[in-house]
Amino acid sequence: MGNRREFLKSAAAMGVAGVAGMGSIASLAQTTALPAATTSDRAYWLAVMQKLAGPVLENLSRRQLKKTMPVEATNPARRKPYTHLEAFGRLTAGLAPWLVATGLDDDERELQAKFAQLACVSLDAATDRHSPDFMNFDHGGQPLVDAAFLAQGILRAPAALWQSCEPRIQGQVVAALKSSRKIRTPESNNWVMFAATVEAALHTMGETTVKERYEDCVAHMLSWYKGDGAYGDGEYFHWDYYNSFVIHPMLLDVLNILKEQDKDFEPTYQTELVRARRYAEIQERFIAPDGTFPSVGRSTTYRFGAFHLLAQIALMGELPPRVKPEQVRCALTAVIRKMMDAPGTFDEKGWLQIGFCGHQPSLAEEYISTGSLYLCATALLPLGLPPADQFWSAPPAPWTSQQIWHGDPLPPDHAITDRPA
Repeated sequence: MGNRREFLKSAAAMGVAGVAGMGSIASLAQTTALPAATTSDRAYWLAVMQKLAGPVLENLSRRQLKKTMPVEATNPARRKPYTHLEAFGRLTAGLAPWLVATGLDDDERELQAKFAQLACVSLDAATDRHSPDFMNFDHGGQPLVDAAFLAQGILRAPAALWQSCEPRIQGQVVAALKSSRKIRTPESNNWVMFAATVEAALHTMGETTVKERYEDCVAHMLSWYKGDGAYGDGEYFHWDYYNSFVIHPMLLDVLNILKEQDKDFEPTYQTELVRARRYAEIQERFIAPDGTFPSVGRSTTYRFGAFHLLAQIALMGELPPRVKPEQVRCALTAVIRKMMDAPGTFDEKGWLQIGFCGHQPSLAEEYISTGSLYLCATALLPLGLPPADQFWSAPPAPWTSQQIWHGDPLPPDHAITDRPA
């Protein structure tokens, strides 16, 4: 506990030295090594969060993100118009639950308050048309993706990212999200969930929604269910992590809003929750005893963002009975350490570099750039749970693959069977 307290005090003092003075979070990310394995898991996750969020929010709050963030990509000039919203939107989707977490000690609460303020200032900088960091929400197709991740972050922490913002900023955010409607409504792949997530957020902001981009997009996604917790990315199933990167997390968040609007969506939400819990259960089994997991399909450079769904189901307290919160904590910590500790994960100024384990530019698809990589922050969703929650407070426990390879007696694993909603 002492190690955690000392780390948080030092981070609060050095890393976020007051939003008015804008501190030096970025320099902390550059110079401070992540805590050793003897540090508590929560302290380690908080350090990871700061290492990821520091450079993005510090520079954006100063309206210097476009000036300072590198653009690594197969074609940097082509990705430059999109990469900054990618970094901010994806980071926000992962950071949001911690910004409203309760039951924190004084040091963590102070750190939380400062990051929450930085996030609000950054929202202003990203949506103010007079800001040098005003972001592209409507030119090209890509902005729909990251408008949706930003919207998802707001849905996950409205108290911190909406209600606490002054009306001027709220108006800017609404205008930015609505401008993404200029982008054609998706119909054939997981992008339907980006349009639906933007509409769900706009609904919570008191705006009129567009059925074609909201309910109809959700219906498209549900129609592509293949069984045993997995959806196709359109008509066909793909072996990749998009069921976790996008599909299940956004279905859960959007259907949660829809069922509040119309109780007829409640059965659909419950069906989706069953499917998501099964997929999360499979994900936990994918984590090998040493914390590695298969690099399969596209977008593997999102690193531990592959476990977005597992992290979300843990945050929701909806893990299947055979998967204990503490074993998920230990499994995810092993994955995150494995990837964060790999040489070359960050450049000398603390920005993420393209790769799965270290710096591997060859793994990048043409749509990957520096900003894309911050989707890994979504694996940190359980920071939104109080420190006293079982996820954080229970003693370490082996995860499923460790138990299996240790020879422990476990029951067999079985598929689920249900019908498309």
